[in-house]
Amino acid sequence: MTAGNCGIVANVVPFSLAVSAQGDVLRAHLARANEQVADLRGGAAALVLFRGPHAYVSPSWYASKRVHGKVVPTWNYVVVQARGTTRVIDDPAWLLEQIAALTTAAESDRPEPWTVADAPDDFVRAQLEGIVGVEIAVDRLEGKWKVSQNRSREDRVGVADGLRAAGHHEAAGLIPLD
Repeated sequence: MTAGNCGIVANVVPFSLAVSAQGDVLRAHLARANEQVADLRGGAAALVLFRGPHAYVSPSWYASKRVHGKVVPTWNYVVVQARGTTRVIDDPAWLLEQIAALTTAAESDRPEPWTVADAPDDFVRAQLEGIVGVEIAVDRLEGKWKVSQNRSREDRVGVADGLRAAGHHEAAGLIPLD
């Protein structure tokens, strides 16, 4: 997400992380025609959200509902926010490396992984002309979570049980029960 001359713009983009002594950098690519590229070229600050498990919490799951009834619905969630400065990259070699790394990671669990090298070179070169690379030097990383930690143990157990019954096992597993 960026806020610039194009307004507030958000895109769903897979990122990879490059860790070094100089700092962490998020890497991705966008279509060259994407309106957000203009703001990124201008060095717009960026906010990248990485969402973890999340789920609706029904007030009927709270033990305290039966005691005093003073409960309301809410949402449990886990999210990490990365903020940083941006740089647009037009270098075809950088783009090819970024695409190859992203594809390798996404294909790694497949029995016969596809690789960029499986496509004809001239086709790949033409595709690279339609995208730009993006690097975001991470200046700030912040985790936020609300997993019923402010509720009594009895309410937390009720929420965990309710989430499991609703099929939200990962969200249920985050609730502190001790």
